[in-house]
Amino acid sequence: MIKAVMVMNTQGKPRLAKFFDYLPVEKQQELIRRVFGVLCSRPENVSNFIEAELVRLQDSRLVYNHFATLYFVVVFDSSENELAMLDLIQLLGQQTLERCFKNVCELDIVFNYSKIHTILDEIILGGQVLETRSTEIMRAVEEISKLEAATNAISFIPKSASSWLSR
Repeated sequence: MIKAVMVMNTQGKPRLAKFFDYLPVEKQQELIRRVFGVLCSRPENVSNFIEAELVRLQDSRLVYNHFATLYFVVVFDSSENELAMLDLIQLLGQQTLERCFKNVCELDIVFNYSKIHTILDEIILGGQVLETRSTEIMRAVEEISKLEAATNAISFIPKSASSWLSR
């Protein structure tokens, strides 16, 4: 099971943190700080797999990838494959987000927070991977965006009532 997905910048500011396993907010923040402490101290020529003991997690493993100014991190238990999780980061970070934003950067994540969560919800639900095809993910995200736009366009005041109110 996937326990958490985190995206943080090179200064350690979390830009996205979604936990699928309950942790109090204080523990989430502590985990983010520990993970960043380990990530920023690692040389670039080492493996993207981290032993969970380094961040004081029990029964968990951690995989990360560094794209431009962002670290994409997945925390998961022993039932998941490390290479599959690295592929999941590739799917989220480079394939899907690149299709959405063309040269994804930190500001895209900051200003399109709800869209990023929608994408992540299409990929992972309840700690389980649902979809791994970026075309299907993008199709679903576009449909959701169309529904949101249609919902925002609906007027909740009937035309007859609006003309009455203008008197």
